[in-house]
Amino acid sequence: MPALPELRDVIARHGLAARKSLGQHFLLDPGVCARIAAIAGPLDGRQVLEVGPGPGGLTRALLDSPAARVVAVELDRRAIAALAELSDSYPGRLQVVEGDAMKARTEELLPEGPRRVVANLPYNVGTPLLVGWIKQAALFESLTLMFQQEVAERICAAPDTDAYGRLSVLAQWRCECRMAMRLPPGAFTPPPKVWSAVVQLVPRPEAPAPALLAAMEKLTAAAFGQRRKMLRSSLKALGDSDALLEQGGIVATRRAETLSVAEFEGLARLLAAR
Repeated sequence: MPALPELRDVIARHGLAARKSLGQHFLLDPGVCARIAAIAGPLDGRQVLEVGPGPGGLTRALLDSPAARVVAVELDRRAIAALAELSDSYPGRLQVVEGDAMKARTEELLPEGPRRVVANLPYNVGTPLLVGWIKQAALFESLTLMFQQEVAERICAAPDTDAYGRLSVLAQWRCECRMAMRLPPGAFTPPPKVWSAVVQLVPRPEAPAPALLAAMEKLTAAAFGQRRKMLRSSLKALGDSDALLEQGGIVATRRAETLSVAEFEGLARLLAAR
């Protein structure tokens, strides 16, 4: 491991005070960062995507692993110079990409596999980034992601609970999901107002056909868009909801939060076949 300056010195030298507008809360504790990298599993020979590295705390932990290459996507121009210094300390292993991760294409950033995502996601884009990655989950071996705890609970929630919703269904349909670590506000600089949590998602081997994926998106959007209504009402926008539910063996008076992921998949397959 090369000798590196303290992260607080890096922040001060590059004027990297966290910005609320970017959802930034930096992880500076090397031990915490190492634990997150370890949750991602063996990284030998892996191509790792990181989003929102900031001053590079988690990036350092990933570079200290046997990962073949780390690609760090950073929107904040202030962080680019700090990350460039880190890149110089790990020749050929860190690529810093200045840009918006919401617009980035994984296949271009990581043209070769096996690929993993490990990131302390900016709070304001964590959920949309995850939904995008779920749609292309087959590209990844795993995704190890930090969210606000409330979002993490939604991802891992069981049916018939308050946290269970569209994100739960989409994530669990495509991935095995588990909450792997919880962190208090004091673990971050600056401290957020809420706890955070690391979720590990391991994609399932079978990727759905595009038509089935589109049907699942439409189905869950309709079902949870009016989650307090009975499915017979919330699914009307998709056509004959009574016929769809009867064909799927679902009682029409049930509500979205009571359906299992498997039941949603069954309905989505029927919808895609229409």
